Amino acid sequence: MVIHSRQKEKTNFSREPGLYLVSTCLLGLRTRYDGKIKPCASCREFLRDRIWIPFCPEQLGGLPTPRAAADINDGDGFDVLNGKARVMTKSGLDVTANFIAGAYQILEIAESQPIQAILLKAKSPSCGMTPRFGVTAALLHQHGFQLKEF
Repeated sequence: MVIHSRQKEKTNFSREPGLYLVSTCLLGLRTRYDGKIKPCASCREFLRDRIWIPFCPEQLGGLPTPRAAADINDGDGFDVLNGKARVMTKSGLDVTANFIAGAYQILEIAESQPIQAILLKAKSPSCGMTPRFGVTAALLHQHGFQLKEF
């Protein structure tokens, strides 16, 4: 689990109430690119007794489930947002516009609610922060949201 925040103080997520946004794939919903269910027990435990809103930026960006696996070429999510990198499927289809559109939809939701933190899926070209920032994670980070990765 990785925590990123623009705040200088360490955050103890385990004791903070509030409203959370959470990647739906962490909950075990069929939103993963391959349509499989792989819930994250530690994320679900973290959300116990909390209020949360599920989201999938790839679906909100117009991509179906299941869908072809995609990855960021020649950079990270920050580079995609700056027009310096692209998100491509393994077959060569450019899905950059879908990833950016979905990221901005999530930002709109996050800015419209009193969000405590946003829980994201590791290794995702949308939501991951490790091994590199995905498109949605980069946009949310740029806007100062606390991010926690599972």
